Amino acid sequence: MDISTFSFPTTIRFGAGASSQLPAELARFGVSKPFLVTDGGLLRTSVFGRIQALIPHATVFSAVDPNPTERNVLDGVEAYRAAGCDGIVGLGGGSPLDAAKAIRLKITHALPLEDYDDNIDGGSRIHADLPPFVALATTSGTGSEVGRSAVITIARTNRKTVIFSPHLIAGVVLNDPELTLDLPPSVTGGTGMDAFTHNVEAYISKGFHPICDAIALGGARLCWDNLPAVMRNPRDLEARANMMISSMMGAIAFQKGLGAAHSLAHPLSTEFGMHHGTANAVVLPYVLAFNRPAAEKRLAELAGQFGGGDVVERVHELNRISLVKPRLRDYGISESALPKLAAKAIEDGCHQLNPRPCTEADLLALYREAL
Repeated sequence: MDISTFSFPTTIRFGAGASSQLPAELARFGVSKPFLVTDGGLLRTSVFGRIQALIPHATVFSAVDPNPTERNVLDGVEAYRAAGCDGIVGLGGGSPLDAAKAIRLKITHALPLEDYDDNIDGGSRIHADLPPFVALATTSGTGSEVGRSAVITIARTNRKTVIFSPHLIAGVVLNDPELTLDLPPSVTGGTGMDAFTHNVEAYISKGFHPICDAIALGGARLCWDNLPAVMRNPRDLEARANMMISSMMGAIAFQKGLGAAHSLAHPLSTEFGMHHGTANAVVLPYVLAFNRPAAEKRLAELAGQFGGGDVVERVHELNRISLVKPRLRDYGISESALPKLAAKAIEDGCHQLNPRPCTEADLLALYREAL
């Protein structure tokens, strides 16, 4: 597999073995003391060993929760400064990559993290004076490596807060599908459905962005065609590569916007620790059914990408293939928790671009349907 370079506008070096270019890229950015942000689970894997061997002098920071928190970010800033680092490497799935972006931001930005909330136009407070950043993904889900946002749970509100700015884009992404070959089936399925949800919600979200629409439609199709293949054969390098591309396409496309599935999923993570991709997967079919009156043509176009039939049933089918349990109650969510979850979901900005407007009562009803 050849390594290709393309930009939109992130510079991406993609292909088997692309991660080997990490030392050269750090040298190109003048980084001599890299700060490697990852998570505790990756520390015990051969993937981490492979990257650490490339930059043995790096300071490693792995205190990142599965849903990264403000405390993780502030601890990372302190560790970066204490070690005298001069650049950041993000390695992992969405959690360490989002944490790396937020740590990078706070190195040079003094305001509290919540002041950079996209809901209050916090991006206007973000300037270009940021340390160099190289990103490497080890899952095919969030696409955070190519994105311009970080999602961090803020302590004061216990709410997932989106920080969004073009200045957060990595200087270069080294996306190597070999780093995903040993992912366990549950992680492959959950992260794969995250990529799928990003593409689907971006495609049907409000707003005019035909470039992102085309990317989202193609990304959804790639996921539909390749996620079952990697569930059958985790070592299928071509399918893993296609899933990594689908993940990147979803993250590029959702600069257009997302929808109600993400507003429902975010509180499930902050309140109950549900994996973000799994939470998206469980609620997505119900959100698509809710959106049918406002997005019938686009939903039909999506169904056509998946071989026809009813789009809601096709998504249920992909969930089954991806080992996603079908109901929120399968993940310990109870009826009594739903009003609080709905109150959190309505505060989340993602539903504002949902094709059908949502009230808190609508979101509560969707939780109940998914329960």
